[in-house]
Amino acid sequence: MFKGHPKGLYVAFFANMGERFGFYTMMGILVYYLTAKYGLTGSNAGVIYSIFYASIYALALVGGIIADRTKKYKSVIFVGLITMLGGYILMAIPGFNLVFTVMALFVIALGNGLFKGNLQAVVGQMYDDPKYESKRDSAFSVFYMGINIGALFAPFAASKIIKWSIENQGFTREDALPSLLHKFNNATLKGDEMTNLQELANQVSGETISDMATFAKNYLEAYSSGFNYAFGIAAMTMIISFVVFILFKGLLPDVSKKIKAGAEVKELSPEETRQRMVALFLVFAVVIFFWMAFHQNGLSMSFFARDYTVKSVGAFEYLFFDLKSLVAIIICFTGLINLLQKGTSSTARIISGAAAIGGGALAYYFYTNNAVTNSFSPELFQPFNPSFIVILTPVVLGIFAFLNKRNMEPSAPKKIAIGMIITSVGFAVLMMGSFGLDLYKDLTPDSPRVGVEWLVSTYFILTIAELFLSPMGLSFVAKVSPPKYQGVMQGAWLGATALGNQMLWIGSYLYERIPIWQVWGVFIILCFIAAAFIFSIMKKLEAVAKPKPVEKS
Repeated sequence: MFKGHPKGLYVAFFANMGERFGFYTMMGILVYYLTAKYGLTGSNAGVIYSIFYASIYALALVGGIIADRTKKYKSVIFVGLITMLGGYILMAIPGFNLVFTVMALFVIALGNGLFKGNLQAVVGQMYDDPKYESKRDSAFSVFYMGINIGALFAPFAASKIIKWSIENQGFTREDALPSLLHKFNNATLKGDEMTNLQELANQVSGETISDMATFAKNYLEAYSSGFNYAFGIAAMTMIISFVVFILFKGLLPDVSKKIKAGAEVKELSPEETRQRMVALFLVFAVVIFFWMAFHQNGLSMSFFARDYTVKSVGAFEYLFFDLKSLVAIIICFTGLINLLQKGTSSTARIISGAAAIGGGALAYYFYTNNAVTNSFSPELFQPFNPSFIVILTPVVLGIFAFLNKRNMEPSAPKKIAIGMIITSVGFAVLMMGSFGLDLYKDLTPDSPRVGVEWLVSTYFILTIAELFLSPMGLSFVAKVSPPKYQGVMQGAWLGATALGNQMLWIGSYLYERIPIWQVWGVFIILCFIAAAFIFSIMKKLEAVAKPKPVEKS
């Protein structure tokens, strides 16, 4: 899978790992933190979440403009890493108010804007070399898989540190409790909520609570401080990414040095530049709707995990909610996939076979030692997406390679359109699992909950959609962007993502106001419309990707 790629690809993937760790930490716990720490409603937390994620990607356009004008892509990436690190350190400090938290989120978003798009542009620059040009699409798929390894571990680390913090202060974790405690503090409890509160308070403390006001203060502090520690873990991974980048950045291309050395710069005619820019912005318009739907995994889908999905599973299902057994399963599947690939050397086959057998044996061992019933926290649904990316990337690349040999491989724009259709299918699955749940909007400890298979299946399908759309989109942007606008266009791709993220709040708004199955129905319709649009302009997109840049001496 890595054969024939430049060494700089490894540097890019490791440097990005810390960013992915922080990204998935935020995706897994940010809305829980905002609602528990500050007593925000789901809708209000959703607005902050949407603005934060929109800012991450919108500021990439600023980072791209700076890098394109200075041609110092690696310097801008360096500043971005430092800025992100500072933001996560601020988030790790407990006890501050909501304004401080919003400021810290902005610092993270600014750093990410300087970092992310420009790193993608640098990856694209490596494949401007004719020696590597044919591997551009597969490079972005490998890059995409690699950076998600950091994402795999983030929710588990967050869950462990939150649990440790709460238990270290004499309580157990109960995600339904902070909302009730804020209502108690605000004197807005109604119906049976006081009875539910007393029951849960006694349960998490192991004794009968008589002074609810003191308990509320202590539990909310214990609960929210665990999230601050989780943000601190994200800061530590940023340090690792920073060190990797500093030590090995020499393996990445440096456009500014090539210009100083008098290297020829590729340019396009004004007409070809216009055609390419139009095609790019048409694609950007489509991906807005993909990210608006896909990133519901950190918002309305997270609320669904907390409110309507079971909180404990059997011995087999728990394999996927425990880090060590999940890693064993990934090793097993990765070994099997590599074993079945054509052209694998004898040594590689032996290693792959050993990995498959060893990973499978470990998973079975963990299964036999799991309890009959195992509880888990809702953010542990987040590792499914990066896990599926690691497992499925070689499979999807293999399918594309198989089709390529038969001249049947879809173009990058066609893959993007197919990805939108697959996204609709994913939400259709979740819609089927949500029928009837709107009858239980007033949640109690005894409210019905659905099995984990609905969310897990949705994550699986959405991951396939993501592999069709996101790395192919990055490759399309890198291929089609006029050379003098590489950073800006990568920033514009992320800017389109920003617009999609800015509309995430719609999911949380609808979640509280209409039947849940209808929430997912909205995303099904939007993704189908977007797919239809991109198919309608397919010839224009495919044509603009074919011409080679005209060199001017």
